[in-house]
Amino acid sequence: MKICVTAEGDNLDSTVDPRFGRCQYFIVVDSDTLEFEAIQNPNRETMGGAGIQSSQLIAGKQAKAVLSGNIGPNAFQTLQAAGVEIITGVSGTVKEAIEQYKEGKLESTQGPSVNSKFGMPE
Repeated sequence: MKICVTAEGDNLDSTVDPRFGRCQYFIVVDSDTLEFEAIQNPNRETMGGAGIQSSQLIAGKQAKAVLSGNIGPNAFQTLQAAGVEIITGVSGTVKEAIEQYKEGKLESTQGPSVNSKFGMPE
C-alpha cells in the first residue's frame, strides 16, 4: 500500500513536516517494502490553492493514506473525495510514522486540523 508522509527532507529519516499543502517534501512509501519516492513540493510557495493542488498530486500517486502534522479544509475535502485516508497529529521521522501506521497506532482524522491559511508565508 502506498502511504504519503509530509516531510522536511527527502528520505525516511526526515522529520514529519507539520504542514500538508506547503510541506517541503512528500515521501510516498510502499508500506510493505519501504521503497519510496521523494517529491519536492511544487506548491510550497504558491499564493493560494496549495492544499488542493498538493492533494491532487498525492491522489495521482495512488496513495491510500496521508500522514501529516496538520491539514486544512480544502486539502481535507479534496483528499477525502479521492478516497484517501487522512491522519494528522503525526510527528517524529517518516519511518517512525510509517511503523506507527502499520501497527494501527494512528487514527483517521474526521476533519481539518487547521484553517485554510495555515502555513502561508507571512
